[in-house]
Amino acid sequence: MRERIPDDEKKVLSLFKNGDSKAFEQLYVLYSKRIYQNLLKLVKSEDLAEELLQDIFVRLWEKRATIDIAVSFRSYLFRVMENRVHDFFRKVKTDRTLHDHIIRIASEQYTHIEEAVSRNEARDILSRALDILPPRRREIFRLCKLEGKSYEEVGRLLQISPSTISDHLVKATKTIREFFENNRELALSLVICNSLSAILF
Repeated sequence: MRERIPDDEKKVLSLFKNGDSKAFEQLYVLYSKRIYQNLLKLVKSEDLAEELLQDIFVRLWEKRATIDIAVSFRSYLFRVMENRVHDFFRKVKTDRTLHDHIIRIASEQYTHIEEAVSRNEARDILSRALDILPPRRREIFRLCKLEGKSYEEVGRLLQISPSTISDHLVKATKTIREFFENNRELALSLVICNSLSAILF
C-alpha cells in the first residue's frame, strides 16, 4: 500500500521544491538528528557522520526540483542516504586511512554479531573468520557472542573459570581483527552488508 503523505508535509515539500529556505530548515530539523544517529552507527566517527549528513542535505537542496511531493519524502531521503553511503564505501577502497577505519568497524561489528547474523552475506563472512579460531575458543566465542550466554553460564557448561573465558574472548577478538586486516575486501564487504540496516530509521 502506498504511504499516505501528511498534508502539512506536502506543503513544506512544495515550498522546499520551489526553493524556500525556511522549508528546507524545517526538513533539516525534522530529519537530521535521525540521519546523523544512524550514520554514526555505520561510520563510528562523529566527524565522518557530520560530513556525510551535511553532504546529504546539500544534495537534497541541489536536487529539490526533482522531488515528487506525492510520494514519501522519508523514502526519497533514504535513497539519497543509501547512494551517499555507497559513494563513501567506494572512496574507502582508495583511501588507506578510511580503509583502516573500516577494518576497525568490521572487527567491532563482529564482536557485536547478534544483529549481523540475520543477514546471509554477513553471516557467511563472519563464519569464515570464526573458522580460523581453535575449536575450544570458537565454541566459547559462539556461546558468549552468538547465544548471549554469560561468563558464569558458559563456565558451568564447559567447566572452566570466567577468567579463562575472558582470556579466550580477548584472544579470539585479536585473531578476528588480524583476519580482517589481512582480508580487507571481506572487512569492507561485511560493513557494506550491514550498512542498510545501520541507516534504517
